[in-house]
Amino acid sequence: MTCLRAENITKRYADRLLFENLSMTIAKSNKIAIIAKNGTGKTTLLNILAGIDTSDGLGKVILDKNCSMAYLPQQPLFEKGSTVWNALFNSNDELLKSIATYEDLIARSATDNSDALLKQLQQAMEKMDSLNAWDYEAQVKQILYRLNIQNFEQVVDTLSGGQLKRLALARILIQNPDLVIMDEPTNHLDVDMIEWLENYLQTSDITLFIVSHDRYFLDKVCKEIWELDGGKIYSYKGNYAYYMEKKAEREMLLEIEIDKAKNLYRKELEWMRRQPQARGTKQKARIDAFYETKEKAHQKIENKKVVLDVKMQRLGNKILELENINKAYGTKKIIENFTYTFKPGERIGIVGKNGIGKSTFLNILLGLESSDSGKISTGETIVFGYYAQSGMQLKEDKRVLETVKDIAEYIELNKGEQVTATQLCKRFLFDDKMQHTYVSKLSGGEKRRLYLLTILMKNPNFLILDEPTNDLDIQTLNVLEDFLENFKGCLLTVTHDRYFMDKLADHLFVFEGNGIIRDFNGNYQDYLNEQTELKQKQKQETQKKEQTDSLKTNPASKRKLSYKEQLELDTLEKEIPMLETKKNTLIQKLSSGSTNHEELMQWGTELEILNKELDEKGMRWLELSEL
Repeated sequence: MTCLRAENITKRYADRLLFENLSMTIAKSNKIAIIAKNGTGKTTLLNILAGIDTSDGLGKVILDKNCSMAYLPQQPLFEKGSTVWNALFNSNDELLKSIATYEDLIARSATDNSDALLKQLQQAMEKMDSLNAWDYEAQVKQILYRLNIQNFEQVVDTLSGGQLKRLALARILIQNPDLVIMDEPTNHLDVDMIEWLENYLQTSDITLFIVSHDRYFLDKVCKEIWELDGGKIYSYKGNYAYYMEKKAEREMLLEIEIDKAKNLYRKELEWMRRQPQARGTKQKARIDAFYETKEKAHQKIENKKVVLDVKMQRLGNKILELENINKAYGTKKIIENFTYTFKPGERIGIVGKNGIGKSTFLNILLGLESSDSGKISTGETIVFGYYAQSGMQLKEDKRVLETVKDIAEYIELNKGEQVTATQLCKRFLFDDKMQHTYVSKLSGGEKRRLYLLTILMKNPNFLILDEPTNDLDIQTLNVLEDFLENFKGCLLTVTHDRYFMDKLADHLFVFEGNGIIRDFNGNYQDYLNEQTELKQKQKQETQKKEQTDSLKTNPASKRKLSYKEQLELDTLEKEIPMLETKKNTLIQKLSSGSTNHEELMQWGTELEILNKELDEKGMRWLELSEL
């Protein structure tokens, strides 16, 4: 079954053509990732498919009438003044409305025991029964818990960008649409959230169309990769690793075809020059073929790379020393008595849940925020380069080249050569035309690339990167990783990109909460392995403790049943089904719609007593049956 079909999609901004006459089909239950360089139109394509934007010309998007769709943009918007609760459950879906009504009444019943509220609650429970909504309600609670959404009365205007993204993701998963279009869904999620989302999407029947730079996420979730390149879409039936293999094969074959076309073009060009003006039908066919060959021969394979061989300032003996650093916000401890001496060439990754204080820690190192106590000593030769998660301050009314020249007219590279601002922009994939483009016209990823350029132009020898992978395309990430692998200075990275962290960090600062920062001697995969082993050990210890507690509270379990106990067990096996029947009868009475308040109260009391008796007899049956 086809969920969505697009035909002849075209989009142009002024004289910039993003793509032309694209056609595609998204089948039900398929999970597709689309990969492209920044600025080539990924987000625009998603907006068109989601109905936020329209195609130029006669292009159209057709959504199957039996297929519901939801869209997660990079920067979600909510109605101003709306609460988190309203943002989540403001839906016409009957199932969601029934859950929202029930949860609201449950919350109110904590302070209101009026007959009117109890009657409303009874009606809400009956509605939940009729819609079989109880399992779905449990699923909704799991989604909210996993995405750390707790304060339902908070106004959305006060939420951070990361909180808004998690709220938008929760809203979509709660709505449970047939097709979900997602633009960078893992941005602003911590590792635990990403791993949970991976498992959720993997095991669901939901149809996905995703833009993401998270290569582990793509490998685990998506079974098909589409690449938008040169205004065309190339499809690869497999995960990200398969895509990388087949993409290399495609580019190699294309190079061979272009070489052949060039040889043929030279021969045909000589023939064209020799021919008279009047030509026959066969000659016209050959002429048409000549122009096709010419187009292929002049085709260029885009193999541009971001060259990041910026010269680094020399590191002295003293780099950065922290002694008994403390930081707290009220009663919440961020850092407690942290001491560390950085050594030359260290590559440290920082891990921990969102909101635990990682960015605050970086700001304290850089002197952008003060600690409550302790001492920070920085070496005289240290030049920091800080790529901040939310600190990108580019002047929108300036052109790309002007932004670079504001820092320096040229920069010295490792080999001693000097590179002008214009040349440097080209190395960062800003061609002559883009260099004269206003910053306001750049895509989010292109702005991030420009921001990275402005930082590296300062020749830093201590790089601090706070979520550097957000909004960068995979091609730029690959080259950035290659540069950082050869970077001789110190590197301190906060990122939720597990692939990036695995590749670059050789030991970690683990933020464990309550001010504790643990220096973990190993890479990120080593840390994950340790966490897995720890969880398994805790699970085994919990099971062992439960068994020990059971033996302590039930010493009789070490021996066989006595005659009296066996008789009691036989009696319980007869009594429990009879009590269950009585319980079902009472539930039916309560659901009958009776308006007799006294009867309802009586039946409710009887049901409460019956439930207590069933619990006691059930527990006793379990104790005896396990002997």
